[in-house]
Amino acid sequence: MTNRFYTSFDEEVWGGARKGDYRTAFQVDRDRVIHAHAFRKLQSKTQVFLSGEYDFYRTRLTHSMEVAQIGRSICHYLRTQGGPLGPDFYIDSDLVEAVCLSHDLGHPPFGHSGERTLQELMKPYGGFEGNAQTLHLLTETLYQDEASVRGMQPTRALLDGVLKYKKLRGEFAQPPRNHFLYDPQVIYRDFVFGGTAIPEELHVGEQLNAFKSVECQIMDWADDAAYSLNDVVDGAKAGFLTSDRIESWAAGAGIDAEGQQHLETLINAIRGDRLEAVFSEKIGAFITACRLRPQRNFMAGKTHRYAFELVVAPAALREAQFYKQMANDIIFESPQLQQIEHKARNVLFSLWTSCWRNYVEKGDRVINILPPRVGRLVEAEPTVDGKARRICDWLAGLTDGMIVRTYKRLNDPDFGSLRDLS
Repeated sequence: MTNRFYTSFDEEVWGGARKGDYRTAFQVDRDRVIHAHAFRKLQSKTQVFLSGEYDFYRTRLTHSMEVAQIGRSICHYLRTQGGPLGPDFYIDSDLVEAVCLSHDLGHPPFGHSGERTLQELMKPYGGFEGNAQTLHLLTETLYQDEASVRGMQPTRALLDGVLKYKKLRGEFAQPPRNHFLYDPQVIYRDFVFGGTAIPEELHVGEQLNAFKSVECQIMDWADDAAYSLNDVVDGAKAGFLTSDRIESWAAGAGIDAEGQQHLETLINAIRGDRLEAVFSEKIGAFITACRLRPQRNFMAGKTHRYAFELVVAPAALREAQFYKQMANDIIFESPQLQQIEHKARNVLFSLWTSCWRNYVEKGDRVINILPPRVGRLVEAEPTVDGKARRICDWLAGLTDGMIVRTYKRLNDPDFGSLRDLS
């Protein structure tokens, strides 16, 4: 049975027509993401705690898988609720899965610490933004070998689904730290909108960044649901979130009666060693907190992906925000996580400086630091901004382990035997 929710407009591909296939266009999107090298690298990239520290901590890969499961479940739940959805008119769960699996592809090593450092380094050269970097991968650099660098020929619906932010960096009065697209990515934004002019009112403030397809909205809520709950679970297992620390935080946080209920549930779950079971049920509650509402906008007549918005129950939004705030205050602001931030900054600045001196502002003695293929890409760029982007792409693509080993080879006198070169 044909799904009338989507048309050829949604399935149109960036970068040339695909060969015929037994799969749907969105199944191809999902499969290409799963089999990409950049996706496998997520298993060794930090979510909260450094990957490899302990086996049970979530990585970017396990987080992406959890987001994809929640996203698919939201699609199935909405479909069971009847109108406006039906047997031949529904949000494609394969597409939502592809969007969710893709959403963190562009994030660098060392998690948010690494992202903040690359934002600082790239500030004079077009900026760095994890979501924009994901778009960069999907459209330009996901597949790389000695002969070429290219994207994955994504559908319009997949590209639109990963675009949490649609405002270009240059469209802000002052360049922001994050939540933007790179200026050259305007061509992909134009493609997503099918050449339809963006109404002027959407360019005011953050309105364009808030203008999202329904699949993007589902991914966004699935992401919030996953990390607001799962960061708490990992934090408790790591010993950051203890009953004493939580109660001490609550005493100074000025929480209301609703927050007090969440607090008591959390503390009882920790003391009863039932945290994972309790929070798994909360994921289910966050899924069933969703519903669809029709809406009108300049794209609604062109695709059903903009004819509906995801509405999440206010109580669920407040609960997710409660856990995010607690995790930020107790975990992310802790000395241990701040030490990771310090390390990330030192490692990335050191590697950036080494690359810059040997590939951009060359001195008398040039050392080949980058892999030969990456070095050729940097050399081929005619502008400083272009060279900076290629160096940034390399750094952002490294895993936690790869970047630490590279740093050690360049800076640690006791590291660098032939066995260490892999």
